[in-house]
Amino acid sequence: MSEPLLDVKSLAGGYGAIDVLFDIDLRIEQGQVVALCGRNGMGKTSTIRAITGALTHRGGTIHFDGRSLVGMPPHLIARLGIGLVPEGRQLFPSLSIRENLEVLARGAAGGWTVQKVTELFPQLGTMLDRPAWRTSGGEQQMIAISRALMTNPKLLILDEATEGLAPLVRSQIWQTLHRLKTEGLALLVVDKNLRALSRIADFCYVLERGRTSWRGTGEQLAAERENVERMLTV
Repeated sequence: MSEPLLDVKSLAGGYGAIDVLFDIDLRIEQGQVVALCGRNGMGKTSTIRAITGALTHRGGTIHFDGRSLVGMPPHLIARLGIGLVPEGRQLFPSLSIRENLEVLARGAAGGWTVQKVTELFPQLGTMLDRPAWRTSGGEQQMIAISRALMTNPKLLILDEATEGLAPLVRSQIWQTLHRLKTEGLALLVVDKNLRALSRIADFCYVLERGRTSWRGTGEQLAAERENVERMLTV
């Protein structure tokens, strides 16, 4: 079996003196889409922060592309090829859309450029000089995804990929993620829409109180969706 792109084993971590992760296992193969699910406060965002170096490590291992991430600062982790679309988007509101896209860009031969991301999201191409604060929530999510792609990542992580978006925008985001999957980009997707996740995910993990409580393939998620949904609402 080939080495996974991301391999998280028995991960524990916290904020200051407060422990929030106790036993997280997560594995993503090259080009694979993995869903990360759970009720609010169960550890999804904290797991992402641990992977990206923003959470205090207490135990376990995190390897990305064969290299340990434990103790590595966030900016170096990002340079290894992890692109993040954070919850809340965290754009620079006073900068133009173009400036938001270019601020963290890392060039790569045949990689993502402003032109290429506006082909992915054509509506952005008509407003590149508009300040980010003058955009809708859906447009801001498109900017955040495009900004992460401009780092030309090996793995794209989306925290609450479609939370709070209008139905048409949600549909466009899912279509975009399907396209990125067909192009071979590995994705880690946090979202509450299990039906949509089961259609795109190769594998799914459910977290409960800082631990991995369920895991299965996308097909298993589709077959057991009602049971998993009950886990997320109890």
